[in-house]
Amino acid sequence: MTYVDDYITDLENTLKAVSRSEIQAVVDFLFDALFDDRQVFIIGNGGSASTASHMMNDLSKLTIRPGKPRYRAIALTDNMPLISAWGNDVSYDSVFTEPLRNLMRPADILVAISTSGNSPNILRAIECVHKEFSGTVIAITGNKGGVLADVSDLVVRIPSEHIGHQEDGHLIVNHVVCNALAERIDELE
Repeated sequence: MTYVDDYITDLENTLKAVSRSEIQAVVDFLFDALFDDRQVFIIGNGGSASTASHMMNDLSKLTIRPGKPRYRAIALTDNMPLISAWGNDVSYDSVFTEPLRNLMRPADILVAISTSGNSPNILRAIECVHKEFSGTVIAITGNKGGVLADVSDLVVRIPSEHIGHQEDGHLIVNHVVCNALAERIDELE
């Protein structure tokens, strides 16, 4: 077999092992949150930052149905001037926490995407969300989930040691969640 065959076969096996119940719990929670006017903030680093942007796009556009409520979603990864200001002037560990303090309201939601689950800026943001806003944290993470899995309210793990498979899985989780939400919104009377 070639590397291409191996990669795709291993990815298929990884996807077969992803917990459908973990994903369904996220869908159910975000569906209910739509009617509570809870804002969704999404964060990640590197490839996970691009997945955060993609998820914000899908929550904000893909789920729109005429006459139905809309998600208010913000990817905190999309403001490079603010990220670089906090990173330069204070610490990279503050790049998500400080914008959350500007924008988050009690009971809002944070989606944290991380392959390792151990990024200090992600973990500080979660601490802020729980302690200062009594918010809910949804983690989309890698195989073990790191500290992120231990401190989050809902967790979806991609069961692979390969970071590429984890990141592929994160994008698939986004598409499954957002398309499932769109379908449920379609079914509203």
